[in-house]
Amino acid sequence: MLVKYNRSYEAAYSTTAHSITGAINKKYNNIQYFFELKKINKTLAQENAQLKTALDKFIRENDTLSKDKLYTYIDSLNADSAGHTRKYQYYEAKVVNNSVTGENNFITIEKGSNQGIQKDMAVAGPAGIVGKVVAVSPNYSIIMSLLNHNMHVTALLKNTGFNEGFIDWNGKAANIVQLNKIPKTIKIKKGDTVMTSNITENFPEKLMIGRILNCTVNPATSYYTINVSTSTDFYSLQYVYVIKNNFENEQTSLEDSVQQK
Repeated sequence: MLVKYNRSYEAAYSTTAHSITGAINKKYNNIQYFFELKKINKTLAQENAQLKTALDKFIRENDTLSKDKLYTYIDSLNADSAGHTRKYQYYEAKVVNNSVTGENNFITIEKGSNQGIQKDMAVAGPAGIVGKVVAVSPNYSIIMSLLNHNMHVTALLKNTGFNEGFIDWNGKAANIVQLNKIPKTIKIKKGDTVMTSNITENFPEKLMIGRILNCTVNPATSYYTINVSTSTDFYSLQYVYVIKNNFENEQTSLEDSVQQK
């Protein structure tokens, strides 16, 4: 009766009630958000894969009047009746198993041939390269991690443009790889960006590998000894992007035909 017939009591009650219900709703929302994180992360990964495919700078228009021009084209197909094509497509995938402590590490993802994944496809994470697909089943795939003695990637030094070094791993720290075959004549310094080169098989050019952590001069050779801090955090990897090169078959067929001759 006091609340109903007295405006002062009504105002006080309303303020108190809204404060209590607001606090309860906030806690409920936080709990709900926590349990929705998995779904949210998956949705964001799917959106990122679509954006990476759409914005990839290797998208071309197969027009005789503009063969050397690059275009952005958004579509679910690799090509359309107007001749628009994209070189790379991105597929998001959930990591279900990941090793980082062995000398040859592998990653299992929850996508396979039924979802369009094929052997030798490149794999990247949100921050940079991860590895490449080496085995595929209908719904799962195995990735050879960058933290594997058998994984080699041709590297580009962003500051100098030198693109004939290569990345491998010495089996020690899980966040540090080695950059080899960089001549002492090349000027480098700590913090320089290391990226994939244009001759890295199936990897898009200028995909982030990491940054130079330290560099020493090896007196026994004409090359530096360089450690690179990886841009990908392999300990916390949850989602990856499998990258399909739509021009791979055309390129390899042409190169094989020349070698046979």
